[in-house]
Amino acid sequence: MWTCYNIYVLAAFGTIGGGLFGFDISSMSAWIGTETYMNYFNHPNDSLQGGITASMSAGSWLGSLLAGPLSDRYGRRLTLQFASIIWIIGSIITLSAHSVGHLIAGRIINGLCVGITSSQTPVYLAELAPKNIRGRIVGIQQWAIEWGILIMFFISYGCSFIKGPAGFRLAWGLQAVPAVVLFGALWFFPESPRWLAGKDRWEETLDVLAHLHAGGNKEDAAVMAEYEEVREAQLISAAAANESWLGLFGPKMWRRTTVGLFAQIWQQLLGGNVMMYYIVYVFQMAGLTGNVNLVSSSIQYVIFLLTTVVTLAGIDRVGRRPLFVYGGIVMGALNFAVAGLMANYGHAVDGVDGNANVVWQVTGAPAKGVIACTYIFVGVYGLTWAPCTWIYVSEIFPLKYRAKGVGLATSANWAFNFALAYFVPPAFKNIQWRAYLIFGVFCFCGVVHSFFMFPETCGKTLEEVDALFEDGVPAWKSDKTVSRMDERVHEIEAKGEAGVVQTERVHEKSEA
Repeated sequence: MWTCYNIYVLAAFGTIGGGLFGFDISSMSAWIGTETYMNYFNHPNDSLQGGITASMSAGSWLGSLLAGPLSDRYGRRLTLQFASIIWIIGSIITLSAHSVGHLIAGRIINGLCVGITSSQTPVYLAELAPKNIRGRIVGIQQWAIEWGILIMFFISYGCSFIKGPAGFRLAWGLQAVPAVVLFGALWFFPESPRWLAGKDRWEETLDVLAHLHAGGNKEDAAVMAEYEEVREAQLISAAAANESWLGLFGPKMWRRTTVGLFAQIWQQLLGGNVMMYYIVYVFQMAGLTGNVNLVSSSIQYVIFLLTTVVTLAGIDRVGRRPLFVYGGIVMGALNFAVAGLMANYGHAVDGVDGNANVVWQVTGAPAKGVIACTYIFVGVYGLTWAPCTWIYVSEIFPLKYRAKGVGLATSANWAFNFALAYFVPPAFKNIQWRAYLIFGVFCFCGVVHSFFMFPETCGKTLEEVDALFEDGVPAWKSDKTVSRMDERVHEIEAKGEAGVVQTERVHEKSEA
């Protein structure tokens, strides 16, 4: 069977799994303020709507925990295909929903898929991509999420003109199409060379690396250097004990695990989810109703999409740490600005545009200020924490624990995603603008933590990132470390034919 090795094509189709996440976000956010949805599901109150929205996150939490063992056993590619089938089943259940319970069941099943794809797509792409463009490639996952949000939002907007429940049923049914495409495309993808190495399939490992990085030339110096690094890392990994979940909290792993967990936790606590799931509510507070609200909400998704492109273009030059630190500072300031505008110029109301969950409103120039801050926040989020977190977490775990570690970290993302999706509607109703103060404080907590504990991974192979943690290099000095693989490439190039002989000896030892 023909296999595609173009890393950009692999990323474009592989990240459809991220697009499914985006589809699920806006398939709910676009409908929760519409009369059709509210009438059909009997005007869910703040707690019930929080539960409906959060049900997907609950399924995603479970899916991300299951993803690691599945990926380690069956491979990255087959695991993503399995997730595609789950999504199709969940979409069928969702589109046929006739009650809140039925809808929640479908969203939980969809969430299982999202939990698997959101954790294992970055792992798969990180293990395929060259180190010099790994951030860009893995970051396409976030870009795909944003495309999914935008596409599904406009599909839902168009379907909102269809009278009755047929509108949201059509929108929710169309969610299944990308999963069909992903399932089919994965048949033509190579397996991860790092996973193959973990199964001692060395010939296939070298073959995939050669096709990915040198057009199939197995004697290329860069290919041989990376092959040797992968082999050394696998030998060290195989000699270590304890591959269980508890091993993630062992003496040599706890730092990586806590960094991965909190990178995902802070990403959720910054306040980005408020903008993604409940932007309709936010704009209702700012006095926008009806179609004007929906169109205004779509603008933020376009901003999100465009700013992430800028990051993807430069993240492998700028690095990860500056985006975490400076992005958190700006977003914290914007959260406090929104809280100040709402506190000083807002007033209590009984509801907005038939939505009893929105009980605080700002009008006039201050309302425009709230909208402007919201747009700027989304832009900064798209430039920094939104794509950078997925990239970073996929890089920091060693091969032996990568699938489980990323799965565990992603489960933390979904646990807090669930909590926030459930918390925000009651928060808007009970503490109104004060919710933004909470998110602002979390932003600055994330800044402090990332400055002192998140080492720089930009420009390093996955195996060099292992050494960075093993050597205990302080996070704020980590950007000064030198790539050891570059030195190894130069050595192999200098040796010439000796490098070929060395590789042949490695093969002989492997066969022995």
